[in-house]
Amino acid sequence: MTTPSLTIGQAAERSGVSAKMLRHYESLGLLPSVARSDSGYRLYGDREVHTLRFIRRARDLGFSIAEINDLLALWQNRRRASAQVKRIAQAHLAELDRRLADLQAMRRSLAALADCCHGDDRPDCPILDDLAQGVPDAD
Repeated sequence: MTTPSLTIGQAAERSGVSAKMLRHYESLGLLPSVARSDSGYRLYGDREVHTLRFIRRARDLGFSIAEINDLLALWQNRRRASAQVKRIAQAHLAELDRRLADLQAMRRSLAALADCCHGDDRPDCPILDDLAQGVPDAD
């Protein structure tokens, strides 16, 4: 194991996580408190950089902070059952599918409104009319 010797800027650069987010992840407990130099500067090692890369990749996949916390705990527990990890991933997939369906519905609605709008010098606009009506009835 190497002695922590990377500054926050170096650790941020190597992990692809900004220094600000690095401090944020540390404040959330995703990254354990790190060693400090005699002058009080944070010092990071390969282990912390590896953990930061894990967090960054999980964020890239859209996992929430709570999910990342659970995944980190499972990653660090060599006695874990992969079924636990799969459950988290499948729940996240279901949420992504729900959000994707919502986005597709929004797109269909907006496309229909845009098709109805003449887009000329006339003041009447079905897009604004629809927005002014508020949320349509869910019949």
